[in-house]
Amino acid sequence: QVQLVESGGGSVQAGGSLRLSCVASGRTFSTNAMAWFRQAPGKEREFVTAITWSWGITRYAESVKGRFTISRDNVKKMVYLQMNSLKPEDTAVYYCAGSQKWVSSFAADFGSWGQGTQVTVSS
Repeated sequence: QVQLVESGGGSVQAGGSLRLSCVASGRTFSTNAMAWFRQAPGKEREFVTAITWSWGITRYAESVKGRFTISRDNVKKMVYLQMNSLKPEDTAVYYCAGSQKWVSSFAADFGSWGQGTQVTVSS
């Protein structure tokens, strides 16, 4: 299986920025796409953004479009999430996920998950 570990979470004031990182290890050859999901207390897991390993094709949730940027380093097997103009509603645990599908926004399509990293945005 694929192991994913997120890092870079923390606390920031509204309008600030954070950069999350996710490193993949193990059997990553069948992983065609990586994504970030988030989950706030008492809420459903929410799709944030995804990227394909080979082509770098991306998609974003409307709520983060223009503020968040996903990128990847194929050599280091890392995925990043640059978050700018953060809002209090961005507060959540952010999860890195891997899928055999090229690009998907459905959590059920992702078979590999990281442990999550907390992002807290204060007003």
